[in-house]
Amino acid sequence: MFIKNFNLIKTFSIILLILPLLNSCGIYRPVDAKDYPPEPEKRVAKNIEEGRGIRIWQGMGKKGGTFDFASSNSLWRASLEKINFMPLLTADYGGGIIVTDWYNSTDDENKAIKISIQFLSNEVRSDALKIKVFKKKCEVDKNCKIVNSEGKLNSELKLAILKRAAVLEKTKDQKGNKKYNTVKTSGDK
Repeated sequence: MFIKNFNLIKTFSIILLILPLLNSCGIYRPVDAKDYPPEPEKRVAKNIEEGRGIRIWQGMGKKGGTFDFASSNSLWRASLEKINFMPLLTADYGGGIIVTDWYNSTDDENKAIKISIQFLSNEVRSDALKIKVFKKKCEVDKNCKIVNSEGKLNSELKLAILKRAAVLEKTKDQKGNKKYNTVKTSGDK
């Protein structure tokens, strides 16, 4: 009795698994090749417009999604170039932030700075960056005070980054619009 029920359940399960596969099948209708463009991209677009298919792997083959990759973002590259002498604590392109570690370049070991650069946009504009410079001053017994500095260093750094980003953006545009020389063969007119 158990084996009979098991075979019935097994057969029923197989039918249930095959049924969705057969659901999309229809009568074969031959098509004329001239109705479909030869380029795969145009064929896919036409099929999607007519509701004949879907794109399962739409994102495969695209790099990085909707945001620019870090090597092509001029502001990001310019910022890293301008603070490359400082040790980085955090550099998160997806989050749009660069934070340096405490840095001391003078002989006075009691003073150090830390820089935080937040990216608000990918465009090279003055309001696309939010820069904070923190100054740390320590007393003899390691009693430290940390102050957010809104002074000259902040504005100079922002200006230097924007200038470098503008240069990088200009060279990127020149490279992107590069014209290639074509070689004509004997068969070309």
